Amino acid sequence: MSIYSVITGTGSYIPSKVKKNSDFIHSTFLNEDGSLFKYNNEVVIGKFKQITGIEERRYASDNLNASDLAVFAAENAIKTSGINRDTIDQIIVSHNFGDVQYGSVQGDTLPCLASKVKNKLRIKNPNCVAYDLLFGCPGWVQGLIHGEAFIKSGIAKTILVIGTETLSRVTDVFDRDSMIYSDGAGAVILEAKESDVPIGILSHGAQTFTEEETNYLFFGESYKTDVLHKTKYIKMHGRKIYEFALKNVPNAMKSVLDSSGVSIDKVNKICIHQANEKMDEAIVKGFFKLYNSKVPEGIMPMSIYKLGNSSVATVPTLLDLILNGEIKGHHINEGDIVIFASVGAGMNINAVVYKF
Repeated sequence: MSIYSVITGTGSYIPSKVKKNSDFIHSTFLNEDGSLFKYNNEVVIGKFKQITGIEERRYASDNLNASDLAVFAAENAIKTSGINRDTIDQIIVSHNFGDVQYGSVQGDTLPCLASKVKNKLRIKNPNCVAYDLLFGCPGWVQGLIHGEAFIKSGIAKTILVIGTETLSRVTDVFDRDSMIYSDGAGAVILEAKESDVPIGILSHGAQTFTEEETNYLFFGESYKTDVLHKTKYIKMHGRKIYEFALKNVPNAMKSVLDSSGVSIDKVNKICIHQANEKMDEAIVKGFFKLYNSKVPEGIMPMSIYKLGNSSVATVPTLLDLILNGEIKGHHINEGDIVIFASVGAGMNINAVVYKF
């Protein structure tokens, strides 16, 4: 018998505030130099939808912060797992900007979000260690990798891994890329389980590229150049990220799958970070091309069209929705092989091969 890291419960929180593409029709979008676009917002929004696949996204209610969203998702994961919350050994919370109150762009990470989550979950056990993980959009997948390491080393048996973010509060409203971002949270309970056959996390891998790639995602000033304040917002070089992802993510996924011993024809689902529909499709196509295979129908469930890009929350939220039958045409059965993969600020890439 061997010890494996197994997901025993999932949960997510999808905010109730819906922001449709049509709600941006009267926005003022500017180029980097502060100049107006040469075409109207109907064209801007149409091209945006065509490339990203996003039709609408969710924003958190004004009174809720990232740590609140994390608690809602965690409560659902704890409930579905059936565990006693006081048996949790570690709480890992992945995010990018901490708690950003509505109307502000200042992030609050004192104390860390994981400590806030532990407090709000009413976990009194001091041996439950709570800490945050900053790894860009791949943060939640990296949290799984951390959890696997602690479980395999015998340090922990039960770990709560959360991804939570309110990106809508750190965007420049004059930047058309602001339409990409959304809010949400997803969580899993990862437990140590004995088994005489491989289950749970079979293999994993991560990479960080920090030459010119470091600043593909960055904090920059508003495109509206005549503002008095110098507040900074999330910015990105979209084309460079697209090219980087297509070049590197398929190879990283292949390396992790090969190390798992699972053949490409046994992969049932790929839950990839919901960053951009066209980019995700190209990544998966490139991945299968490395095996001289065509992409199987239904291999890549998507939620971005309705939920937008909530960064660290996209993959755990997608998983929870699938397991609860809320992604039409997609389900996961016992014995299925699923690849979790992500790419984001750093630039970071990671992947996990998992057997349900």
